[in-house]
Parts: sequence; C-alpha cells; structure tokens
Amino acid sequence: MRNLIKIFVLITGLMAFAPKQVPGDDFCGIKNTAFKEGESVTLKVFYNALGMYVGAGEATFVTTLERFNGKTVYHCVGDGKSYSFFDNFFRVRDRYETYIDTSTMLPVKFIRNVDEGGHKIYNNVTFNQGAGTAVSTNGIFKTPNCIQDVVSSIYYARNINFSKYNPGDKIPFDMFLDDEVYHLYIRYLGKENVKTRYGKFRAIKFKPLLIKGTMFEGGEKMTAWVSDDPNHLLLRVESPISVGTVKIDMYGYKNLRYPLTSLQSVRGQ
Repeated sequence: MRNLIKIFVLITGLMAFAPKQVPGDDFCGIKNTAFKEGESVTLKVFYNALGMYVGAGEATFVTTLERFNGKTVYHCVGDGKSYSFFDNFFRVRDRYETYIDTSTMLPVKFIRNVDEGGHKIYNNVTFNQGAGTAVSTNGIFKTPNCIQDVVSSIYYARNINFSKYNPGDKIPFDMFLDDEVYHLYIRYLGKENVKTRYGKFRAIKFKPLLIKGTMFEGGEKMTAWVSDDPNHLLLRVESPISVGTVKIDMYGYKNLRYPLTSLQSVRGQ
C-alpha cells in the first residue's frame, strides 16, 4: 500500500481544471466565487485489490486567510495519513501547502513535506508569475504563464464556469510538480447523479489526462465528480492503479461558502 496519500494528492491535483479556459478568455483573471476562509473538507481513500474496498487513509484540506510578502493570500493546507492498520505496512504522513494570491488565484508559494515509509521529501517552491520562474529547494525552473501547483489547481478549478463547455470538450492546464512542468487536460463529460459513501448528489463529471508512471496508466482512465452547485466540491474519484483500484470519497465538510444544494440524500437516510 505504498503512497496512499500521495495517490490521493496526485489524483486531486491531476484531475484539477484549467488555468486555460475557452480560447480568447483571460484565464489569468479568474476570481474566487466558490470557497471562503475557514472551509474544511475531509476525503477518504479506499483501496481494492481482492474484490473488496477497504479504508486505507484520509486527507483533510483547510483554508485560512493570511498575509504573505505584502499580499493577502489563501493558505490552503492538505494533510494526509494512512490508517493505523496500513501503518504496519507503509506509514504515510504527508503535508502539502499552497499560498494563493487572492487577487489572481495564482500560487506564490508551494510546500511539499512528506514522510512515506520513512522516506522523507521536502520541497519549498516560490513562484514568480511575472518572471515565469519557480525557485524550489532544488534550483530555479522556467514556468509558463499562469502556472498552478498541485493544490492551488484544485481551488482554482472550483471557479470554472462549466456553462462554457460541451460534453467531450478538452480543458488544458499547466501544473508544476516535483520540479517539472506538466501540460495536462481534463475532458468534460457533462452532468449526472452519483452515489457516494456520503450520499447521492447531482454532479459534474470529467476525465483527466494522466501521465504514465509507476502507479497510474497513461491516458483517460480516471473519472472524477464534483458537486453541481456553486461550491464545485470534489465528491468522488475512481481510478485503476498498477495493482488494484482506488476510490476517494468526500466524507465531511465545514464552512462551505454556499449550501450544498447538489446533495439529494444522505446515505442511510
């Protein structure tokens, strides 16, 4: 069960929407209308290798409002951990942080601090959006216009106006992760109802392009759903991995900006 929470973070990052919208739009000028400070969201990771899904870990994302280098920023923190049973095989304690300029919705700093089975990685990245550079713990790297990190892209994504897209449309975006720039996209699939372990929702569905690696097959094998309401809250992700499959479900939330009107029924009620 290596990298359970890393899988979660990669899924949520790689499924993120676009800092590039329909041609001609000012995709650097998007404003936040989807979330607010004080928001907290919990997601759980389920793993299936023998025909049955078992809880393997969870992650919580919390948003606060702070000052950073003279700017007002959203400080968004994702903490992930494996459950005690899986700690016996591979203990995961991961922390991802992003500082997002509230006026542009672009990241100014990203911190990755992970401990996975005793293997520790720390990377502190400062973005200079104007100069097109990312200064990380490991060096200086060129970046394209309006680059996002793996966490900021999730929050940016929640402000995309889906009414501009038709089912089948591709939405490209650029993301900086592990000192590399990835040119990715999602394919918007439309709207449908989805049943999760939390409840039944009206949802927006899409598939992201994934980069082939040790855990994921390349292509559009992953499917994700977000709430069909102004919050655009991540509800579920499903994907095959190298051994088995994973599901990630939203399990709890606090201080959403809007009522979660896409929720049709709570499981068990």
